[in-house]
This record gives sequence, structure tokens and C-alpha cells, in this order.
Amino acid sequence: MQLAFSSNAYLHFSVEETIRRVAEIGYRGIEILADVPHAWPVGLLPERRKSLRDALARHNLAVSNVNGFMMNAVNDPRQPYWHPSWIEPDPHYRAIRREHTKRALALAKEIGARNVQTEPGGPLAPGQDWDAAARIFYNELMPCVEVAERLEVGLLIEPEPGLMIERFEQFLRFHERIDSPWVGLNFDIGHAFCAGEDPQHWVERMAPYTRHYHFEDIAATRIHEHLVPGRGAIDFAATLAAIARTGYEGWITVELYPYINEPDAAAREAFAYMTAAFDKLN
Repeated sequence: MQLAFSSNAYLHFSVEETIRRVAEIGYRGIEILADVPHAWPVGLLPERRKSLRDALARHNLAVSNVNGFMMNAVNDPRQPYWHPSWIEPDPHYRAIRREHTKRALALAKEIGARNVQTEPGGPLAPGQDWDAAARIFYNELMPCVEVAERLEVGLLIEPEPGLMIERFEQFLRFHERIDSPWVGLNFDIGHAFCAGEDPQHWVERMAPYTRHYHFEDIAATRIHEHLVPGRGAIDFAATLAAIARTGYEGWITVELYPYINEPDAAAREAFAYMTAAFDKLN
């Protein structure tokens, strides 16, 4: 297992400065936000792409994942991350999500990331049936799956509380529709905990689908608010031990986007906690 930190905690900094800070704290990898202000693909000029690649090389950081979930650039007033979703009523609006995902996959290929994670459908509209929403999600996702297969970049669905797919059983139900080894799971342990699914009990079952992990802590209330690991109620020791038993050797990315006013402090605290947990496991 390898430890990375998500750039989405550093929204007050350029991606180059974020890379420098994350590397200096000691992380070996970074998740790149395919959004403003870091790497919004549609507006990423060639010189900015080169600057991103150069910064990664200069600080010897690998890219653990490309975060294609957040879409602050669209700035939908209802919720800046969820909209436009895969299941918007307006097909022209949901096309923004589809085309963004294609561009995020191309960006991942360019910067050496194995995966792009995306939204699990989106919020159901009032009265919207789950199966009907799943059909829309499937139809919008499949053109992106074709791109993922061509580029050989994983396209990972991330269950999230309050969205169409929030529990692992729902992920499995949807995944049955897709016949592609390039579609997998971004296993977010905090989201699982919020949905009432203690992550250590699901690691083994979801291992065949899991290509990347997000780590953050959650309070005992199970309210969806990301906390620095060690501040909440998740059993990290049991979760890491379960992951180790599956033989997973990929990235674990700490995701702490609520800490944009103190990202260095949050990243340092998380690094100390996680490296100590790794040492205990070893």
C-alpha cells in the first residue's frame, strides 16, 4: 500500500504549489483534482499541462488518481460537486458531466494516473425511480467506458451518501450491467461508514472491484463530514488489516477537502497518523 494526498484540500493554491507542499510533508503520491483551480481539463492549455508534469517530476510525486467527481468550475448553486450529474433531467446538462469525464480520462493518461473516479449517478430527483435513473446513468457512462478501454485508464465509481449509489449492494447491482474490466470501485471508507457499512467488513467482498481507496475519518454520528484520520470513529487498524489481507498494493489517498483553510496542518496530521498505522500493520 502507498500513501497519497488529494489536492482538493488545496483550493487556495496552484497545482504546482500544492504538489510542492504535499511532497515536502512526505507523501509519495498525489490525487490531482480535475477541476478549478488545479486541472480543469477543458481549460488546461498545453503550457499548463507541461507545468503540471514538470512539477510532478521535480518533486518526484506519482499521481494516485484523477478526481473527476468534483465540478466546481460549473458552479451549480444547488451543490458545487454533484451537478451536473449523470442523471440530470436535461440531457444537454448531463452531457457536461459525460464530456468532462472523457477529458479527465485523457488527462489521467497524460500524467500517468491509472484511474479517474466519478460520481455514482447523482442525486435522485423527487419521484425518480432508481432503475430508471440507473438506465440513464448507464447510457451516459458507456461512451466514457469506451474511452477508458481505449486509453487503458480505470473509470471508478465512488458510492456517496445521498446519491443514486450510496451502498455497496447498489454498486454491485449497477456494475452487473457493465461488461468491462476498466470499470471499478473507488472505495471511500468514510462514505461507507456514513452509509452504515463499517468498511473493514466490506473490504474483502469488494476487493475484486476496488482499484483505489479514499481515506478520511467520520464522527460516531456517521454524518458525512470528512475528518482527519484519528479524529473520528472509523476503525483504521481493522480496515488496513483487511486491505492488507487482500494483497492490495495500490494507493490509499487521504481526502480532506473541508480543510482548505489549513491544508498543510491537516495533511501533516494525517501523514503522521497513517504512517504510524502502516508501521503497526507491518
